[in-house]
Amino acid sequence: MSYRVLPADQAFWRPSNQLGVDNTDLAGQLGATSLGARLWQLRPGQFSTRHRHAEEHELYVVLEGIGRIRVADDLLTLAPLSALLVEPRTVRQVFNDTDADALWLVVGAPPEAANTLEMTPEKLADMYPDGPRAPPPEPTPG
Repeated sequence: MSYRVLPADQAFWRPSNQLGVDNTDLAGQLGATSLGARLWQLRPGQFSTRHRHAEEHELYVVLEGIGRIRVADDLLTLAPLSALLVEPRTVRQVFNDTDADALWLVVGAPPEAANTLEMTPEKLADMYPDGPRAPPPEPTPG
């Protein structure tokens, strides 16, 4: 078959290994091998890992809510449906310091292994320069 459909009600969501952020691996569930694609649902106060990729470009699209992301030393606030491309080796971190949920679509290519439970210590240190659980410097809603 030349295409695959994943109905929204059949997508498998799970909390991320490091920070417990709900996400669904769209590319994996659809059998894609040349790119990665996930939806990330950040609740108020949640954040993703501060990380970088060796070769992967990542496209970030804010689907719902206000998108907050730090890219290198720049702090960005993105409106719904805004898109951002982050190049390899650039450190980035999505976070939610608002009072509403934020839903992101993140697409990357070429795909890189991101299972922290299977990484060597050297790969882990390179991908997560501050460790895989470092919070953003921005305050979170309380």
